Amino acid sequence: MLKPVYSRVKKAAGPDVCVTGQDGCTRVMVMCLRVLLTGLLWLALSDGLPAAPQERAAERAAMVELVGKNAQETADFLGKESLDDAVLGAMRTVPRHRFVPADEQAHAYENRPLAIGFGQTISQPYIVALMTDQLQVKAGDKVLEVGTGSGYQAAVLSGLVARVSTIEIVPQLGERARELLQQLGYANVEVRIGDGYYGWEEQAPFDAIIVTAAASHVPPPLVDQLKPGGRMIIPVGSRFMVQELLLVEKSAAGAVTTRQILPVAFVPLTGGH
Repeated sequence: MLKPVYSRVKKAAGPDVCVTGQDGCTRVMVMCLRVLLTGLLWLALSDGLPAAPQERAAERAAMVELVGKNAQETADFLGKESLDDAVLGAMRTVPRHRFVPADEQAHAYENRPLAIGFGQTISQPYIVALMTDQLQVKAGDKVLEVGTGSGYQAAVLSGLVARVSTIEIVPQLGERARELLQQLGYANVEVRIGDGYYGWEEQAPFDAIIVTAAASHVPPPLVDQLKPGGRMIIPVGSRFMVQELLLVEKSAAGAVTTRQILPVAFVPLTGGH
């Protein structure tokens, strides 16, 4: 982290290095000190925030371009031809290759789901973008995710909202996702090991809820934990069959409505329910 500061000190000091005498030395020292302090301040302000990684940035950009084309192709389902720019911006930033196993990293930016172990997958990038877009989140929102999986969806949401609470029923996946999200600097994401069907009552209510596994029905505890005016996106249908992606909306008065978005295929939501 100190290398950029050091480089800036050299560049800033360069024109004055040849100045002789006490005044010249003082000028160089003051300039170096200013640049060093500026660099340290920048480091302090950025502490805890994920850096925008440049590694494989071109592949991410190509992936997002393909996601945009998919949105145009499914415009009849979505009722619009493009996804929110902020959502696509988040997709350009999050390093998807860090959220997949080593033997899948070469395929990380292909627009398809990938296996992450324990019978689970990381969702197709288009579906991640679509589901995030349907939530219509705002910067101050608190979001619940059911099904942490690799942690990728939580990372995408992290840059769009104030707080992400995410639940994973498979302990090995949850612990791995928690460690990776912390390592990458997604400080506003909290991971819990548990049965997501029942939500996270201690953190409720939520402005938005996203469920990344297919349920046979919309879980009542999740509806209860959704704020008035909130939105939930969830795949609903039979196990290992084509399901329907549903948008659940709760009005300011508490009335609940559902709307089908498009057919999808997700792994089943598991648990004691």
